[in-house]
Amino acid sequence: MTPIAVTIAGSDSGGGAGIQADLKTFAALRTYGASVITALTAQNTLGVQAIHDVPADFVGAQIDSVFGDLDVAAVKIGMLSRVATIEAVAEGLRRRARGIPVVLDPVMVATSGDRLISDDAVAALRRLLLPLADLVTPNLPETGTLIGEAPPQSENDAVAQGQRILALGARAVLVKGGHGEGGESVDHLLCADGTVRRFAAPRVATRNTHGTGCTLSAAVAAGLAHGRPLVDAVEDAKRYLTAALQAADTVPVGRGHGPVHHFHALWS
Repeated sequence: MTPIAVTIAGSDSGGGAGIQADLKTFAALRTYGASVITALTAQNTLGVQAIHDVPADFVGAQIDSVFGDLDVAAVKIGMLSRVATIEAVAEGLRRRARGIPVVLDPVMVATSGDRLISDDAVAALRRLLLPLADLVTPNLPETGTLIGEAPPQSENDAVAQGQRILALGARAVLVKGGHGEGGESVDHLLCADGTVRRFAAPRVATRNTHGTGCTLSAAVAAGLAHGRPLVDAVEDAKRYLTAALQAADTVPVGRGHGPVHHFHALWS
């Protein structure tokens, strides 16, 4: 039986991030994807031109519709730009998704640099969604923002700030090092049992990095939907994203930061 994963996120009209990246990732990893759309963006590889938020009650209606029929095995959460939307998602998960693993990607800034979430929404996300998350996947700037500090500047800083995010109620935190420097992109997985695991991969020289965070968190959710242990799901997702980045330049899209190649293993 094909496992089902649900993405709760914003739509990227350019197809490289958000709902579109999540569904492509699910499909590439043999997972049936369903969606709850929280916002529409007018967006391309050059940036975000406009955001239209979906009414919070309709976000809740989508959650009820999907979970009321489909046997959901994992949830990935992405862009939630408003407090009302965060409240609707938190209530929907408490009502419909008990016992289902939840991966929260705290999307705050697009690859282009455009801000995607308000300050009060960050506070609501911290208060309402972190305690519901089995895994939170912030990049370095998002890690600092979640705890009101500057981004970590070293691996030790990343681990220390990840521990402070754990203290806010998340069961595990994956601090992603893609915004760092050096020849390797290093992520750190911190779990509530005190374990810390380091995942390193060669840093890929490409400008086509649009949707990397969405893709990684969706890949972890797909692994969890297949019943993979969290550590294995993270390791598999890191490997998948690295390969998608390495193949990104073979499918050039747009004039700015293009997307990674989600179907690198399937397209010749």
